Amino acid sequence: MKDSIVDDIPLRKVAVVAGISYLIIFVMGILANFFVLEGLIIAGDAAGTLSNLINNEFQFRSGILGFIIMVIFDVVVAWALYILLKPVSKGLSLFAAWLRLVNVTIFGIALYNLFSILRLLGDANYTTLLSTEQLQAQVMLFLTAFNDMWLIGLIFFGLHLAVLGYLIITSGYIPKFIGILLVIAALGYLIDSFANVMLASYAEYAGIFMLIVVVPGVIGELSLTFWLLLKGRKLNLSGEEM
Repeated sequence: MKDSIVDDIPLRKVAVVAGISYLIIFVMGILANFFVLEGLIIAGDAAGTLSNLINNEFQFRSGILGFIIMVIFDVVVAWALYILLKPVSKGLSLFAAWLRLVNVTIFGIALYNLFSILRLLGDANYTTLLSTEQLQAQVMLFLTAFNDMWLIGLIFFGLHLAVLGYLIITSGYIPKFIGILLVIAALGYLIDSFANVMLASYAEYAGIFMLIVVVPGVIGELSLTFWLLLKGRKLNLSGEEM
């Protein structure tokens, strides 16, 4: 394989950077989404959600910070994976990177809705002029907009995983089973995203679709993360493990 060092950076170092960044994304994502947002938001209960956000402002801010850290390291991962897989196909590797960056951009814009909630609850001009019911409605609207934009971004993320999986399968220096897992994960993201749009009764099957996304996604991306950290650092100048 030619171009073993791309842009003067050894592939093994790029692999470690990608692995560490991916691990940070996992940790921040779990903390921010499952331990913070899901701990504060009560589905179908605007009053309870508003109360939780007011009484746990620091926790809410911590969740937003976690998402911001995710965005930063997602950009790093996009760059690192591009460098790592550029020897396989420069065009497809760049395409995969751009797909991930589009997802990151959409998610970054979605975060504006969470900041809007902070402004809404922290500005006396809003809290005094709006009734409690109006505040509840505004907060739920911002949360819904955040989730909807995240959903749009995940379509591009699913496409990113599909291209990434193909590149890994054909790379010859990253195990093919990881690429296959990522392709399966990509299908899960796309199925869930389009079902959310097309099925009026999506909420009734949300648990099933969550499994379709989470199980292959976590297994595939964690497999890649651990390979990058444990095996990727052993890549030699030919792109093969030492």
